[in-house]
Amino acid sequence: MERIEKEEPRNDPGQARPAWDDYFLDIVGLVAKRATCRRRHVGAALVRDRRILSTGYNGAPSGLRHCLEIGCLREQNRVPSGERHELCRGLHAEQNAIIQAALHGVSVKGATLYCTNQPCVICAKMIINAGIVRIVVGGDYRDPLAEEMLAEAHVEVIRR
Repeated sequence: MERIEKEEPRNDPGQARPAWDDYFLDIVGLVAKRATCRRRHVGAALVRDRRILSTGYNGAPSGLRHCLEIGCLREQNRVPSGERHELCRGLHAEQNAIIQAALHGVSVKGATLYCTNQPCVICAKMIINAGIVRIVVGGDYRDPLAEEMLAEAHVEVIRR
């Protein structure tokens, strides 16, 4: 039987230990520092039973030059944030976390995704098909279509 982690209340500032959601959001904040995107640094982690299954940050595929080295295709073409995701050399943090789990044979079914930003619609579709059941978001980026699809798929989304 799969165990689904439930939302925890935020800790009071005087408490010594962070709540689990805060703990994992802090970790994805650190993961985001590895990002090679010039526009936005995003970190993600897939967690089940309070154990990290995989992490990911946004950047070019392994072994390829990244935007910090060669410039940003989206900036060069003046592509607004949230549009034309295919015009980018990079993968999103959520995509990299799912791919890393797959690469190493780790199932993410029933997992919680912790992410510094709300997933876009492309990532939302991957999350749904990967069997991820809960997302905890730490940032303010919004994608209305992603929100709608995640709700329809009964993926719980918590904003912190």
